[in-house]
Amino acid sequence: MNETTPSVERVRAALLAAGQPDTIDVFPDGTRTAQDAANAVGCTVAQIAKSIVLRAGEQVVLVVASGANRVNTAKVAALLGQPVKAADGRWVRDVTGFAIGGVSPIGHQSPPRIFIDQDLMALDPVWAAAGSPRHVFRTSAEALAAMTGGTVADIREG
Repeated sequence: MNETTPSVERVRAALLAAGQPDTIDVFPDGTRTAQDAANAVGCTVAQIAKSIVLRAGEQVVLVVASGANRVNTAKVAALLGQPVKAADGRWVRDVTGFAIGGVSPIGHQSPPRIFIDQDLMALDPVWAAAGSPRHVFRTSAEALAAMTGGTVADIREG
């Protein structure tokens, strides 16, 4: 089963453009949540690089966090230098080109400001959404940071 969508193909193109292998896999039962993805892949929930979209005015802020961590939005706002708030599903789809549950850290329609959970950097491999709630790709945290140009930071709650 090799079903694909335009958003999955954008992620595939971004992987290849970054010199990374195409490690996208599809899981028919879904990978919408970090726990679902970990169950499907067979890894720990911490190894899931979940994408949390926040909004700073009209700016897209993407936080790529370990699936085991909650994001502290006050820490993100301090790093950004302006307030952030949760983004609603319609806005997320409009600005990223991805539906919630399938937001990839790469392949965005327009580049967001990206912060990467420092806790991910100790994990290898990691898996991230690949453009749909059923597709993920495998990579290393270092490669993910390089592909996204994201700032590695302490964004964890607590």
